Amino acid sequence: MKIINEFKKFALKGNVVDMAVGIIIGGAFGTIVSSLVKDVIMPPIGILLGGVDFSNLVWTLKKATETKPAVVLSYGVFINNVISFLIISFAVFMLVKAMNRIRDIQEEKGEQKLTEKECPHCLSKIPLAASKCKFCTSEIGTSL
Repeated sequence: MKIINEFKKFALKGNVVDMAVGIIIGGAFGTIVSSLVKDVIMPPIGILLGGVDFSNLVWTLKKATETKPAVVLSYGVFINNVISFLIISFAVFMLVKAMNRIRDIQEEKGEQKLTEKECPHCLSKIPLAASKCKFCTSEIGTSL
């Protein structure tokens, strides 16, 4: 029973659930990108290259016989997969770049929150709520 409880605790942690959602969405995104490459990007590239269908590009290593199929290297499929990888990696790069930018902006806003003010008499840093400077002992209005 202890191992089952430990597994429940592990499986229901927020990070594990978030990771599972990311994997599922990533798989769906991969399917969309594969379709984009295969059905949208590669046909015009094939036309520009003289009507070549990349998914049909193969090198025959051994011809088919009556009992065995041909042995081929499907380099056209590999080209499609490389293009899919480049699109997915660029999309992930742009997503991470946007998230880093948002984080940097939030950190800058957090740093701008004032917690101290300057004493007008000795220019020392004192807490915002201070009414007297702890360095020069001057009276300070709370309106600063």
